[in-house]
Amino acid sequence: MSDLEKFRSETRVWLAENCPSLMRTPIQNDADTCWGGRKFVFQSDDQKLWLERMGAKGWTVPTWPKEYGGGGLTKAEAKVLSEEMQRIGARSPLSSFGIWMLGPALLEFGTEEQKLEHLPKIARGEIRWCQGYSEPNAGSDLASLATKAEDKGDHYCVTGQKIWTSYADKADWIFCLVRTDFSVSKHLGVSFVLFDMESKGVSTRPITLISGNSPFCETFFDSVMVPKENRVGAEGAGWTIAKYLLTHERASISDMFGTVSLSDLAVEKRGVEGGRLKDGMLRHQIAEHEIDRAAFLITLERAADEAKAGASLGAFSSMLKYYGTELNKDRNELVLKAAGSDAFEWEGQFSNNGELAKSWLRSKGNSIEGGTSEVQLNIISKRILDLPA
Repeated sequence: MSDLEKFRSETRVWLAENCPSLMRTPIQNDADTCWGGRKFVFQSDDQKLWLERMGAKGWTVPTWPKEYGGGGLTKAEAKVLSEEMQRIGARSPLSSFGIWMLGPALLEFGTEEQKLEHLPKIARGEIRWCQGYSEPNAGSDLASLATKAEDKGDHYCVTGQKIWTSYADKADWIFCLVRTDFSVSKHLGVSFVLFDMESKGVSTRPITLISGNSPFCETFFDSVMVPKENRVGAEGAGWTIAKYLLTHERASISDMFGTVSLSDLAVEKRGVEGGRLKDGMLRHQIAEHEIDRAAFLITLERAADEAKAGASLGAFSSMLKYYGTELNKDRNELVLKAAGSDAFEWEGQFSNNGELAKSWLRSKGNSIEGGTSEVQLNIISKRILDLPA
């Protein structure tokens, strides 16, 4: 038995003994997603137990180093873990901006003290993070941000506003871009700081959307005191960190496909004729989508391999973000085509209480968040295709 086969066998046994039965059922709604943090209310004892067990094992972040709360697994071992979790239908124990965005940036740019302070808490789901990037007049043109951080000796005094801050009202800490120098070009005067959302002077206001719910907030900073040891990287070097973090955000946004099987749904609603899906046009569209999706996932895996080997994703993340966004929108359109008018059911078992329609509506936002599709296309044209501006 090879080492990898032995690891698979041991992992299978561990999951069988430690993954609670409720955590092996499909997620039914947003409340089933575990975000962790000081304010998080667990939906069940099983949800809490699953996070604690996976966090203690380091398997919420399986490839992070063990000294920072990770599992220390190789990429091949992490893939085995993922496969074994999928095999038993295990839910992800933790969804976290700390894992998807801040963690990789801290591993690359953080001091040893910052890594030891923050990464284990992210891995165990003890602290929930939000991202302080977009501002009312600095969204797609992120470098135009105006939130200022005045040098007060041993700390900064941060004043300004962020917008579209996802889950700011539920987050414990924020990773935030601030302007520390207004006398240099807009890309050079930016710094990257971390601070507690319970700091004096921080307030949030939810932005209600047409659905009546929203993860988005306006976030206000009124002379917030931020210790200088909470700055990541050198003063004025925040833009480099911001770009690095965005590559991970865009790559994570690009890999967002749902769990509904297009083929199963189409067969259920449209029926089969001669062993094939009855609707020939829909059959062709689903086949085309699945081929594109398979190619995209292989490309995503290649990018992950290159990143693991130390290569920077750079502008390539814009390609992943743009194409992944379009694929997800295409997938949601096909779900509606397959399900027909039943997909718009707002209550009921078939649509999982409106989740099909909500997912379709939500997919439209993928073209905006994390940098609009227009911004991604500009990056691709300039930095990959080397087209004239």
